[in-house]
Amino acid sequence: MSKNVLITGSASGIGLALVRNYLSQGDSVFAVARKVTDELTATEATIIDGVDVAIPSSLSKITEAINDQPIDIVINCAGILSNETLDDLDYDRIEAQWQVNTLGPLRVTETVLPNLASGSKIAMITSRMGSIEDNTSGSRYGYRVSKAALNAISKSLSIDLKPKGIAVAILHPGLVSTKMIQGQGDIPPEGAASRLVERINDLTLENTGTFWHSNGEILPW
Repeated sequence: MSKNVLITGSASGIGLALVRNYLSQGDSVFAVARKVTDELTATEATIIDGVDVAIPSSLSKITEAINDQPIDIVINCAGILSNETLDDLDYDRIEAQWQVNTLGPLRVTETVLPNLASGSKIAMITSRMGSIEDNTSGSRYGYRVSKAALNAISKSLSIDLKPKGIAVAILHPGLVSTKMIQGQGDIPPEGAASRLVERINDLTLENTGTFWHSNGEILPW
């Protein structure tokens, strides 16, 4: 049975690869983007343009586009990355990452919650850089704190939504070759998307709230 899937950050990288993956399975995809790309336009997704997850008022575009249609899977993929060190603590950049990486997924989830029902799934694309135990290299203050906070939010959502039959996955995609890291990853977006889809397929109410690597490894908090 085909599913209705909503994906943020869908204009490029992992988000675009996820759009293509679900479309190839015959699913209907709502592709949410801040700015549309030619690559996204070339797909058969229903594009919701002009949505900046850091600007609450722009999320009304999602509500208008999906109307009362049920959503089976929500994937919060939109994110930004910059590097702050003790010698360069740019608080504007830290705040920007907090707004997009942490509050953005929570805002989107709140927005689409009326369209979710028992059996729906939410996937938060986070990072192992949000793991406190796994931090052995320091720096990246804004990104690390934004992803650690997203992990905490996602865990709370998994508890609060479990009685409604809605499961939440907390997913690290791997070191993916995207523009965000100048293409220096060890897995292409298509490979990461394929593994993420597998993790979402495996998501149940029994394992809701688990922090996974896309390869299936359970990561430390």
